[in-house]
Amino acid sequence: MAYPAGMLRTHGLPLLAEQLLPVLYQHRLMTTSQLQQLLQPHTTYPVYLRRQLNLLRNLQLAGATVRRRGGQGELAWYCTSAGADLVEAAGEVRPRAYRMTEQSATSQLQEHTLAINATGLAFVEAARRAGHECGPLDWEPELAHRLRDGDSRTGDEAFLIPDAVLSYIHRHHSTRTICNYFLEIDRATMTPDRLVDKLRAYARYQSYHPVPITGRSRTGATSAGSGAAWQDRYPAFPRVLFVLTGAPTATLNRRTADLRALAAADTRLRRAAARLPAGITTLHQLQNAGPWEPIITPVFGDDATPTNALLYTRVAEAD
Repeated sequence: MAYPAGMLRTHGLPLLAEQLLPVLYQHRLMTTSQLQQLLQPHTTYPVYLRRQLNLLRNLQLAGATVRRRGGQGELAWYCTSAGADLVEAAGEVRPRAYRMTEQSATSQLQEHTLAINATGLAFVEAARRAGHECGPLDWEPELAHRLRDGDSRTGDEAFLIPDAVLSYIHRHHSTRTICNYFLEIDRATMTPDRLVDKLRAYARYQSYHPVPITGRSRTGATSAGSGAAWQDRYPAFPRVLFVLTGAPTATLNRRTADLRALAAADTRLRRAAARLPAGITTLHQLQNAGPWEPIITPVFGDDATPTNALLYTRVAEAD
């Protein structure tokens, strides 16, 4: 995604600092090495990047905290409230209700947030290598998607909130394929049953049709069409991708097998299997092989042969 020209520069920010702020605002928390990989991938020693980050910190537009685990003292950066105000006033990215604070940046969610951004970075790296399109702002964390009408007194969640939604344009000769992904990051902290709950929520969202309200649906579309809610947001239903990390390979392989077995045993999911594109991979595989190698195991079906991030859709007729 291209940056708008100079919207933040009226505040006297150099170009790189101008680019850093929307990235930190949207992605919440990123390490210095992640920011280098994203914005200065050909720079071996990110001296200038660190200088711009320190400039933003001195201006109280960005803050930093030490990574809690595995970072060997590496700093993780976030947008302060003042920085968020500046980004929102510039209108360069979608405003977000959630704002990172020093307390949340050091919380137990730190590694989960960094893993989400590592997943997005893996797709950006793949796009660079293959000549596809996926840029610094092409994944967004925790976008809410309504999946039922009314209040929550029945006990069902009213919204589906993926860890992130990622947009990617795949090029093959003269063909451009727009790919959207619902990303779910599992650091081996959730039970397989909880992962299946997430899968059920995606199946419900795929079939959710908003109830029209005075001529308009809850998503803002007119009630003339009775299509599913997701059709107002996406050209095709996004692929669901579970990205596993945080444990040895053997453990992640067992979690993959458990998720497939539980999905196969669920009657509602079996009915949704033909139309719901869902796959499983690991962060390590995404980072080292890339999404266009056969690293993604389909959630559904007897055949567990891994395929790539484009082919696991498995087009089929719904039951």
